Amino acid sequence: MDKTEIKKGIYWVGAIDWDIRNFHGYLTPRGTTYNAFLILDEKIVLVDTVKHYTFDQMLARIKAVIDPAKIDYILSNHVEMDHSGCLPRMLEHAPNAKVITSTQGEKGLKRHFKCDWDFHVVKSGEELKIGRRTLHFIHTPMVHWPDSMVTYVPEEKLLLSSDAFGQHIATSERFDDEVGWDILKEQAGSYYANIVLPYGDQTKKALDALSGLDIEMICPDHGVVWRKFIPQILAEYSKWATHETEKRAVIIYDSMWGSTEKMAFSLSEGLEESGVRVNMRNLKVTHISDAIADVLYAKGVFIGSPTLNNGYLPTIGAFLTYMKGLRPRNRIGFAFGSYGWGGQSVGDIEKVINDLKWDLPVEGVKINYIPDAKELDMMKETGKRLGNLIKD
Repeated sequence: MDKTEIKKGIYWVGAIDWDIRNFHGYLTPRGTTYNAFLILDEKIVLVDTVKHYTFDQMLARIKAVIDPAKIDYILSNHVEMDHSGCLPRMLEHAPNAKVITSTQGEKGLKRHFKCDWDFHVVKSGEELKIGRRTLHFIHTPMVHWPDSMVTYVPEEKLLLSSDAFGQHIATSERFDDEVGWDILKEQAGSYYANIVLPYGDQTKKALDALSGLDIEMICPDHGVVWRKFIPQILAEYSKWATHETEKRAVIIYDSMWGSTEKMAFSLSEGLEESGVRVNMRNLKVTHISDAIADVLYAKGVFIGSPTLNNGYLPTIGAFLTYMKGLRPRNRIGFAFGSYGWGGQSVGDIEKVINDLKWDLPVEGVKINYIPDAKELDMMKETGKRLGNLIKD
């Protein structure tokens, strides 16, 4: 297995997961990587491990650099199993290694593995000299687990950022400039929307804590290493952490017999005529994790469902549950749908929008059975009205 030297004496020794397509409910059509990094100094440090079934990849890459028995420390920045799942097996190959982690990390690792390892627990701001290099530890709780921390190597201007700044992408390229900003922005945005979005306040605190560091390379635990587009990804994270949106809309809907779909497309026509860009996401063919990626950027989030059994369609229910957990803020919401005799779907959608504390400037629209031309014109005018509100 090929390792990659990212700095003199610092190697990427992670694993590429080409085939994974679902990451705990979040679609990953490009696969992912589990990144681990080996630092050679007076003390040898392995930073994070990989998901259990990719262990052999990591071990082969480590062996291409050194004998694993020489590892002095295994640094666990994050307890989640895609990064610590191989710790027990790795310790069999590095029996003298101490496990560096945060206080919450120690608790989490002990609960996961029922282990009695040689832990070296570090506080935020603490440093560890490993030779000519220093490991500076910064706790970043709830970005996105309580145990999360990042590690800065000042002599290399290198940030080992754990899950922050990650992207789910499987690639043989190791650096951002080898892949391109457009692809990476999309993948990093989807990653943030599906994983980090609920923790904007904590992310902002973490960004503030990192703002004084001189960083020329960021090594996340998923995806490629950032070295060229660092200002761009930091700028995007600053926007995402404060729930800053663009003057655009997304219409997320499902339809039983086509009536709600007609309403959705008329709404879209009005938005377009008002000068607002809009994406249409039919949940019959769009996964909720892809739809939430649009929510990350959209100021207007408009949700439509017919009434089924006194409520909304199951696809809409799944999306609303998912979105409520991710807690995007500062949006304009709108609900619409068709019905036969009950019509409860629109009010139920509005309840979720109210729970999220979004603006609901326009009353939801429900249309009995099949919308006629006049009603579709009304939906178009509603789209224009909402578009003008988005642009304000």
